[in-house]
Amino acid sequence: VQLVESGGGLVQTGGSLRLSCAASGFTFSHFDMGWFRQAPGSEREFVSRITWGGAYTYYADSAKGRFTISRDNAKNTVYLQMNSLKPEDTAVYFCAADSSSYRGSRSKSESVYEYWGQGTQVTVSS
Repeated sequence: VQLVESGGGLVQTGGSLRLSCAASGFTFSHFDMGWFRQAPGSEREFVSRITWGGAYTYYADSAKGRFTISRDNAKNTVYLQMNSLKPEDTAVYFCAADSSSYRGSRSKSESVYEYWGQGTQVTVSS
């Protein structure tokens, strides 16, 4: 099983980035996918989640209106489009896979995700 994130980098405040996460080694279309982030000195936090077919998406309050999660099951890839970036968005961003869609409030908990990528660094300069 592999989850490989890409697309991170250095961007100015107000800029945009599109993160990608390429999955292999499991049936991607059967898994809900999530994005998390971890800033220096902070715990990893939920950013967004998309159900296996892409019908439903969920966002942290900090991401609503600025970030968009999407997926392409034909390419085994999940994306996170990030617009209007702020310095507080600076973090390592991780994608993760969850085999169950029926998590309710627990869908934002990192403990329910079985597979994780290594992360990609996003730095937003002021």
